Amino acid sequence: MSGLLALLDDVAAIAKVAAASVDDVVGQAAKAGSKVAGVVIDDAAVTPKYVTGFKPDRELPIIWKITKGSLFNKLIVLMPALLLLNAFAPWVITPLLMLGGAYLCFEGAEKVFHWLYPHGDAHVEKDMSVGDPLHLEETRVKGAIKTDFILSAEIMTIILSNIEADSFWFEAATLAFAGVAVTVFVYGAVALIVKMDDVGVWMAANGVSAPGRALGRGLVKGMPKLLTLLTIVGTTAMLWVGGSIIIHGLDVLGLPWLYDEIHHIAVAVSPNSGFGEWAVTAIFDGIFGLVLGMLLIPVVTRVLAPLVAAVTGKERVPY
Repeated sequence: MSGLLALLDDVAAIAKVAAASVDDVVGQAAKAGSKVAGVVIDDAAVTPKYVTGFKPDRELPIIWKITKGSLFNKLIVLMPALLLLNAFAPWVITPLLMLGGAYLCFEGAEKVFHWLYPHGDAHVEKDMSVGDPLHLEETRVKGAIKTDFILSAEIMTIILSNIEADSFWFEAATLAFAGVAVTVFVYGAVALIVKMDDVGVWMAANGVSAPGRALGRGLVKGMPKLLTLLTIVGTTAMLWVGGSIIIHGLDVLGLPWLYDEIHHIAVAVSPNSGFGEWAVTAIFDGIFGLVLGMLLIPVVTRVLAPLVAAVTGKERVPY
């Protein structure tokens, strides 16, 4: 009997350790995941465009296909590669982050440039000319998963760089949990967004009360504005996050001038205010991200994109 009680005691102790480990994983994942807010918002703002033009009954299946592709990107391709790099070549992580940050600055600046100087997009026109709905769906899903891969690489790298782990397995568990949580959040939000107008139409037609029908009409009218707001917030966040990654990376690599100058200005403008200091820093990071992104537009579109197209035989497909 005493042996059984001792065994139960050991099992209870193991369970407590396991529960504490799970709590640690969740806590670390939440802390690290909060650092990718800008990329996540942009991901949620970008994805709804991939279901534009399809029948309502195909929207959720398309989103589910993209979700599975995103999980494959994060868990099967990116996570093992990043964990190996972090274990055997951790010095690579900061340059990878900076490369991803430069990409975010470029994409954000490209959207701003498009808003300032609206122009037609040959890729979009070619996409909309596809006559076969099944082929169009396949093409859209592949394009979305490719775009997701780039954003997922940045998300997973940022998360990994913010995990405080004592062991490889704890680091892997935290990275996996955070990656899955971000994916569920992004594509769950996307599913709600793309179906909200359908819910609004149903409520407007079948609501049992006048306020309910009015709410339905409001949802239908409000969704385009919500998508526009998400795009603006996402673009702003991309420039801020991308700029801050580059500036922080320069500091880590031994070039602290810009990081220190922005910090001194933020403290001078808003002394004794943590939020004020953060806001000023974020503004300067965003301005730097926009300037860098604008400088990268001709480099990417006139030099890198044609070079990649010549090597791969495929043109770059923008958002």
